[in-house]
Amino acid sequence: MVTMENVNTHTNQNESHQTLTDKLRGVGLRATRQRLDIGSLLFSGKYRHVTAESLHDEAIAAGMKISLATIYNALNQFTDVGLLREVLVDPTRTYFDTNTSSHHHFFNIDNGHLTDIPHDEINVSCLPTLPDGQIIDGVDVLIRIKPVA
Repeated sequence: MVTMENVNTHTNQNESHQTLTDKLRGVGLRATRQRLDIGSLLFSGKYRHVTAESLHDEAIAAGMKISLATIYNALNQFTDVGLLREVLVDPTRTYFDTNTSSHHHFFNIDNGHLTDIPHDEINVSCLPTLPDGQIIDGVDVLIRIKPVA
């Protein structure tokens, strides 16, 4: 039985699918099924911080048949074209942030949770002298936190 709820859900999915297709094409990426699947998880609402592994788990739970390598490739491609921002927490852990505006982060070392800090809440008043021939591309502040014992 077709209900108005089913029709509205299908219409919203088609609209979001088209919006995502336009977003990918706008940055020079083909809108492949896998990129659309990954993009639908990443860009479906509020800003998110994900690792490749957490996004892969989410994709599998949503019934998507997609490899971890494909997730990594898409996240790196999305980052290269400016759709995501990479946040390196340590040499073994990278998060991908859907909020590409200038901002900073709290990183909870107990649970691995990354939280945005608005750009204007951090004031960096003194930076070191740059090596010859270099300019500042950005300043990222990562504040490691943990619960009070």
